[in-house]
Amino acid sequence: MNCIIIDDDALSLKILEDFVRKTETLELVGTYTNAIDAINFLRTEGSNVDLIFLDIEMPEMTGFDFLKTLSDPPQIIICSAKERYALNAFEYNVTDYLLKPVTYARFFKAVDKAFQQLQKRYQHLSSGDEIFIKKNASLVRIKYDDIVWVEALENYVIFNTDQEKYTLHYTMRAVEKKLPPKKFLRVHRSYIVNVNRIESIEENTIYIRTSEGLKPIPIGKSYKDALLNDLNTITK
Repeated sequence: MNCIIIDDDALSLKILEDFVRKTETLELVGTYTNAIDAINFLRTEGSNVDLIFLDIEMPEMTGFDFLKTLSDPPQIIICSAKERYALNAFEYNVTDYLLKPVTYARFFKAVDKAFQQLQKRYQHLSSGDEIFIKKNASLVRIKYDDIVWVEALENYVIFNTDQEKYTLHYTMRAVEKKLPPKKFLRVHRSYIVNVNRIESIEENTIYIRTSEGLKPIPIGKSYKDALLNDLNTITK
C-alpha cells in the first residue's frame, strides 16, 4: 500500500517512518509536517495513495479539518496523543485510531486491518476470471488464463505467467483454495497447473504449453488418479 504520513511532531514522524520501512506491505511516498502541503500533494497524486497516517492536533489545519477536504479519502489511520478525539474520528470512518506513543505491534495490527480491507475492495472490483496478486507494495490484476502454473518453493509459491513470475509468502493449500477448481488442478505437492495449458500426459509427467515451449511437470502418485478423473479422457 502506498502511504503518506502527516504529523507536525518530529519524533512521532521519525517513529512512523521507521515503522513503515520495516513493514513490507507499505511503501512510503511522502511525509508532511502540515495538512496543507499534504492536500497539495493529494490533488495531483491522490489516486496513488492507499493509506494516510494522520495526526489530529496540527497548526493551521487540524486533522479533522483535513479530512473534511477529502471527497474520496483513502484509508485513514489516526495517530494521536489524545484519546478524546477517538469517537469523533470514527465518524469519519477511519480504519483505526492509534494512541501515541505508538508501538510497532499496535501499528502492524492497524496496517494489517487496512491491508485486509484493501484486498476485500479489490476482490469486490474483480470479475470472475481474474485474481489480484501482490507485487512489491501493489496488488496486480492477473487473468486466470494468464497463469500457466504455480510452483511451491520452500515457504513461498511462484505464480508463473508467460510474461512474469510472482513470488509470494503463501502455502499451496491456500493457493488451491483461491483458484477455481475447474480451471486449475493440483498435480503434485509442489505444482498446480492451468488445465487449458495441458498439452499431453506421459506416464508420470504432464506437459504444459508456455511461451517458451512445452514444460514438463511431475505428477505425484497420490494426485494421478484424481487428475485423470477430472480431465475429459478416453483411455480405452
